[in-house]
Amino acid sequence: MKKTVLSARNLCKSFAHNGGQLHILTQVNLDLYEGDFTVIMGQSGSGKSTLLYSLSGMDRATSGEVIYKDENVVKMNEKKLATIRHEDFGFIFQQMYLVSNLTLFENVAVPGYLNKEKTSKQVDEKASGLLDKVGLTKVKTHLPKQVSGGEQQRCAIARAVINEPKLLFADEPTGALNRKNTKEVLDLLTNLNENGQSILMVTHDMKAALRANRVIYLEDGNIVGELSLPPYKKEDEKSRETQLNAWLTSLEW
Repeated sequence: MKKTVLSARNLCKSFAHNGGQLHILTQVNLDLYEGDFTVIMGQSGSGKSTLLYSLSGMDRATSGEVIYKDENVVKMNEKKLATIRHEDFGFIFQQMYLVSNLTLFENVAVPGYLNKEKTSKQVDEKASGLLDKVGLTKVKTHLPKQVSGGEQQRCAIARAVINEPKLLFADEPTGALNRKNTKEVLDLLTNLNENGQSILMVTHDMKAALRANRVIYLEDGNIVGELSLPPYKKEDEKSRETQLNAWLTSLEW
C-alpha cells in the first residue's frame, strides 16, 4: 500500500465577487501518495492552479483541511507555513522567478544556505551536482538573462529540489517553452520521479500529462475523474496517448 504524503478533505476556496461569493473549489477530497507523479488537468478556469496553491500552502483555503504530517496546513500560522514550504515542498512555475542579479549557481544554492542542517560547502557541492545533472555546468556562472528559457527552467528545477522536498509542486512548468525545451524539462521531471520524487503538476498539455502515473480531472472546482497509468516508458507513449485522449474525450475536455 502506498504511503500518503498529503491529504485534502472537503477543501473549499471562495472569493468575494459582485457582492456574493465566487466558488473556485468545492468540497475537494484528494490523497497524494509517495512516489507518484500526479497531474491535474481541466479546462481553463476549472480551479487547477487554485487547488495546487491551496494544497501547498501558497494560498489559504476558505475551509476544509489539508493534512501534512498530521497537521492542518489551512490552520498553520505564516511562520510554520514558510518553514514547510522551504524545507518540505519544492515549487516550479511557468515563469521561472530566478533572481536576475544572481548567477544560476547562486539561484540554486541560496535556498540551500537557509537549511541549517547543511554546511555551506555541502550546499555548494549539492548545487554543483544538481546543475551538472540538469546539464548546466558550463553556464552555471551565467546570469538568467544570458541563457535560454529552457535553461532557466532547468535551473528552477534544480533550485526546487536543493532541499530534497517531500513533494514537488509544478504549475504549468512547460507552458512558456518550445517543443525541444519542453521535452528536456519533462525528461528531468520523469527522471526525478523515477528516483523517488513525489510530484504534483498542473498542466493543460497532453504531452506533459503522459508522464504521470495518475491524472486527476477537475471541472468547476470538483474532481470528476481519475485515470491510473503505469510508470512512463517512452516506447509506450503512443498507447498512453491513445488511452489518455480517449479518457479526456469522455470527460468532454
